[in-house]
This record gives sequence, C-alpha cells and structure tokens, in this order.
Amino acid sequence: MGEQAIGAATPHKIRIRSVGLADVKMALREGWKDFARHPLFGLFFGGIYALGGLFIVVMLSFYHQPWMIIPVAIGFPLIGPFVAVGLYEVSRRDESGLPITWHGILAEVFRQRERQLSWMAFVVLFVFWVWIYQVRLLLALFLGFKISASLPVFLEVVTTTPEGLLFLAVGTIVGAVIATALFSVTVVSMPLLLDRDIDFVTAMITSVRTVAENPVAMLGFGAIVAAAAVVAMVPLFAGLLVVLPVLGHATWHLYRRVVAID
Repeated sequence: MGEQAIGAATPHKIRIRSVGLADVKMALREGWKDFARHPLFGLFFGGIYALGGLFIVVMLSFYHQPWMIIPVAIGFPLIGPFVAVGLYEVSRRDESGLPITWHGILAEVFRQRERQLSWMAFVVLFVFWVWIYQVRLLLALFLGFKISASLPVFLEVVTTTPEGLLFLAVGTIVGAVIATALFSVTVVSMPLLLDRDIDFVTAMITSVRTVAENPVAMLGFGAIVAAAAVVAMVPLFAGLLVVLPVLGHATWHLYRRVVAID
C-alpha cells in the first residue's frame, strides 16, 4: 500500500495511503457494524439531522417559499459531516476499546467548540450559504417571474418548460461542483480534527490531497454518500435516521484506512 508524506506545521507527521474501492466497501461494512452495535447513538444523531431537515421545510412553507424546499433539501446534506462528529467519536471509542457513554460522547462533541473543529462549522455553513445564493441567482436568471409560491406549480414549470429544464441542468452542474468541493475539504478533515490536535487549514489540505491522490475511491465514496442521502430524504427525511449514522461511521473507518499519523 503506497504512502506519501505531506509536511504539516504540526507535531504530527501525516501520510496519505493509497486506497481502492475495496477499502470503501470495507468502510461501509464497518460503518454498518458500528451502527448495529450502538444503534441508540446513531438514531440520536440521525434524528437531529432529520428533524433539522423537517424544520427547514416547515419554515419555508410557513414563509410561503415552498419553491426553495427542493434546493434546500438537496443542499442540506452538505452539513452532514459536521453533524456526524458524534458518530466519529463513537467509532473512535469503539475502535480504541474506550467506554461509550452518553456523557462521554456528548462531552467530547461539546468540547469541539474549543478546538479547531469549530472553525470547520463556518466553512461548511459558508458553502451551504453559497449553494442557496446560487440557487436564488439561477432562479432569477432562468425563471424570473415564473417562480410560484405553490410547490406543485413550481415543479410543473421546472419540468415542462425550456427555462425550467435549463435551470435544472445548470443547477445540477453547479450543485455537483459545490458538493464535490465541500466533500473534498471535509471527508478527511472532520475525523482528523476530532482525532488529533492540528490546525484546520492543515486538515483541509490533507483532505483535498487525499481525494486528489485517491480519486476513484474517494469520489466513489462521495457518490455513494450523495445518492444515499438523497434517497434517505424522500420519506420526509426519515431514512436519515439510519443512513446518516452508517455513513458517519463509515467515514471514520475510511479516514483510518487512508490517513496514517506518526
């Protein structure tokens, strides 16, 4: 298994290993095992994520902006890595043989406010805001006054008119670029910052380098994450109760396979 050192301005020497699709498959399998061993933690963190999605939908409907429900629902998974910090901690403790208690897990999650991981929250939320801004810009450019306060009418416009279809095509490309960029920045940096005391810039660089040096495996994992998240949101976000924890645990195991720290 190949390794490449990347110098960092930290006491740790970080090396990126070469991984393949077999490693992704193994990480997903281990993610499911972690969820099966500690289902209550998975359901708890998955429930927070699912309830957050429902809250956003309700608020958009209340303020008569149902046409934003689909863009927000599509962009909502962008904040998943930050929500999954508690799941990384469960997997870390399980792997290390440490006690897994509610007090210990939640205390570690709240402790991240004082560490570099807290800065990643701003990065993730900024990218989510950029996505929402881009959607509003594309709506104005392609649909203009055709934007409706009714979700059924809006869906009809975007699926049956040339302007609507162009909006969907461009929006899909823009969304894919933004999602890929955020995935590259966070897929390794989030678990790395939980695992070690390093600066968040180094963590983000490590994450991007990992994806660049293992594009097939890492982007394949990203595609699985995106597809699973979208499918899980269809039944009123209920599927996220299982999908988010499994993917969160799997991310930890993939991180452990691809990053070596001395």
